[in-house]
Amino acid sequence: MRRYGPAVLLALVGAAILRVSLFSELYLRYVQAGLRPYLVVSGAALVLLAVAVAGVARGAAVHEAEGHEGGDGDGGGDGHEGAGDHAGHSHSDTHSHGPAGPRVAWFLTLPALALLLFPPPALGSYSAEREAAQRAAQGVGTFPDLPSGNPVDLTLGEFGSRAVYDSGRSLKGRTVRLTGFVTRDGDGTWYVTRLLVSCCAADATTAKAEVRGVEAPPVDTWVTVTGTWHPEGELGSTEAWPPVVDVTSLRRVRQPDNPYEKR
Repeated sequence: MRRYGPAVLLALVGAAILRVSLFSELYLRYVQAGLRPYLVVSGAALVLLAVAVAGVARGAAVHEAEGHEGGDGDGGGDGHEGAGDHAGHSHSDTHSHGPAGPRVAWFLTLPALALLLFPPPALGSYSAEREAAQRAAQGVGTFPDLPSGNPVDLTLGEFGSRAVYDSGRSLKGRTVRLTGFVTRDGDGTWYVTRLLVSCCAADATTAKAEVRGVEAPPVDTWVTVTGTWHPEGELGSTEAWPPVVDVTSLRRVRQPDNPYEKR
């Protein structure tokens, strides 16, 4: 059975990749939507490779079994030949049933099996809190006008950019609607937060807005808040980050299929 170990490992990894990319939207927890075709092709290639490796292993097993049968059929000669056949058979048995590799190698299947059965969640408050709120005074300038009507739906990234860097103060007097998950500081300050990615979860950075006026739901709860921008500090300064929103309404929502914003 150990000869099929590599095939089993390849099949598990391929199946896990196909599960998150072809049969669900779970891949969006790790990479941008545009990378889906590459994941599907990679998963399918691994499964096909597993089938090929299993076929080679099976062919080797059949060939070995036929060798045993040939050795048994020639055992009717004199005692000397019988002894030789016995020695050859013993050597063959040792080759067939000896260790095919360290048994600990089977533990390599556990991560693949875990990914197949229990895909890890999207990054959340822990990842967001690891990024220090360090902002430089670069990028200050005017932004395009916001769409007419209130409230206006904005990403956390766009809201933060306009609040910190927009010299035209396009957020002033406007009602905004923001969606993200809840993070909290040790002093009780809480934020609606989103992670921004360029390619995959490994390059995630944080966009968030401090929420005032309503009580905080539990950490990592997804919410949509509606309110108005509360200016703090000078444009481009560290005091202006994170931006503040005075919230008039809060609604709990489900985590979106794609929990990240495009940076």
